[in-house]
Amino acid sequence: MTVPASFVVPEGYTLHKENTSAILLPASNDAFLNPVQEFNRDLSVACIRTWGETMNAEKEKKWRQSLERRAKKGEGHKAKKAKTDGNTDTSTVTEPSTEAAPAEGPSEDTAKPQTQPEFRPHGFVILEALSATGLRSIRYANEIPSVKHVIANDLSPAAVEAMRRNVELNDLHEKEEAPAEGTEKPKVRPAKVKVNEGDACALMYNHRMERNRVDVVDLDPYGTAAPFIDAAVQCVNDGGLLCVTCTDMSVLATANYPEKCFSNYGGAPVKAEYCHEAALRLVLHTLATSAARYGRYIYPVLSLSIDFYVRLFVRVYTAPIDVKKVFSKTAVYYVCSGCQSFYEQPLGRMIENTTEKNGKVNANVHFKVQTGPSVSERCPECNSAMHVAGPMWSGSLHDKEFVSNVLSHVEANEDKYGTAARMKGMLTVAKEELDTPFYFTPSKVSSHFHCVCPSLDETASALLHAGHKISRSHACAGSLKTTATYADIHDIFRSWVKTHPVRMDKVSETSPTRVLLSKEAKIEANFKRHPDSVTPSSKVKLVRYQQNPTPNWGPGAKPSGKRKRNEDE
Repeated sequence: MTVPASFVVPEGYTLHKENTSAILLPASNDAFLNPVQEFNRDLSVACIRTWGETMNAEKEKKWRQSLERRAKKGEGHKAKKAKTDGNTDTSTVTEPSTEAAPAEGPSEDTAKPQTQPEFRPHGFVILEALSATGLRSIRYANEIPSVKHVIANDLSPAAVEAMRRNVELNDLHEKEEAPAEGTEKPKVRPAKVKVNEGDACALMYNHRMERNRVDVVDLDPYGTAAPFIDAAVQCVNDGGLLCVTCTDMSVLATANYPEKCFSNYGGAPVKAEYCHEAALRLVLHTLATSAARYGRYIYPVLSLSIDFYVRLFVRVYTAPIDVKKVFSKTAVYYVCSGCQSFYEQPLGRMIENTTEKNGKVNANVHFKVQTGPSVSERCPECNSAMHVAGPMWSGSLHDKEFVSNVLSHVEANEDKYGTAARMKGMLTVAKEELDTPFYFTPSKVSSHFHCVCPSLDETASALLHAGHKISRSHACAGSLKTTATYADIHDIFRSWVKTHPVRMDKVSETSPTRVLLSKEAKIEANFKRHPDSVTPSSKVKLVRYQQNPTPNWGPGAKPSGKRKRNEDE
């Protein structure tokens, strides 16, 4: 969108431009919009576009299969009719016709070429429950070709007024167009962004009937999205996309407010260096259990911990058998307060039995309660106390194919995204991530051993030489995900300590470090560079982890009551 050169910015406002869109911001209220969230908006546009292409491809596949079934059914009907006609009595002599035979050449019916039906791409409806300035909704309408319209909602009258102003500025409002030739009645162009003033949950509950559901729901609140999740999982179409942001990381990623974390997300947080991945799993647990109440299940396609918030993209489906599987994808984790090793305790387990009868193989699935506990009350590694975290989601965080498609889209459209470099970096790391819970950093493990820290490459190589898989984690710079247990990781560091001795006079007699060092290494680690220690993301220069873009950056201050009153006046 290009703002006309003749456009004059009204007094008391500033013009903010982002990609294809421009909005007017009240000069007195800078909390209406956070420019740092441009990455969030860019990523959302790319993900929704990719999801839209995937969804249309799925719909086209079903449509073509339906055509084939109808064609086969028609052929079967014709064959049956021909067989019936062949059995009729043909002994009667037919008199020659006195009518003139038609001239040679194609008849009027046969002259017309048979047109094959074409698939019409589905137009999607997006609902943004908490729109504020409307910038996100405006960008969706401008940049996603398959969007039918966007519903932009906010409870604040001042925000709704700002949205209407910005929608009109971007020429996305309902508008009368010149009448077509030969007609006098003007044509009304429907609004591409429909502004609504009201409660977000009430609006979404009004769309929970199947015929009224929307295709994409975007929740981007100030703080937690917990109050809106129940309504959101009900109003999205089958196979639709749910986009969720939570900025309350002081609740999700610390142990300062465990009671608040439980009330919002139904689980206890993790007090360890991998707390940001645990935050993702806590939000996914909330989404999964909320959807399960209505016979629906979630399929995470991309889950990212970014700066001061988490951003998740999940598809929502209706299928009773998959709802049952949520039980076996939920776990409690025992986390050591000393060395931060963790032990997974799944809540349930799924048992699949296959039986063969009359040449047909039938699969029977049974669900059982898991046995436990998976560890004693003291850590097997350092003898420290174990803390309980969760329950939380223990399944996959990403869908590799979806992430790969988003990455390909961004690489092909770098000029369309202001944060393309960072998007490529984070998506590349997410694409490579192992499907295992949590990560560790060599520096943190070294602090537990009171030893010199091996480099990231040396640690990764030692794990690979020992037969384990490794990858980076998008959630923390300098981190590694691995298939190795913490016992295996500690063994590698015990081998490291042999050539890099620890000053035991600096280690307290009661320290967990003494327990860690008192054990003998079960393997002799090899720290020589392994060829697989260099991942594809490290071969090219990518912005994998964000540097501070502006001084004192962050989520910004929430508008005060005084500001709101001034706006209302």
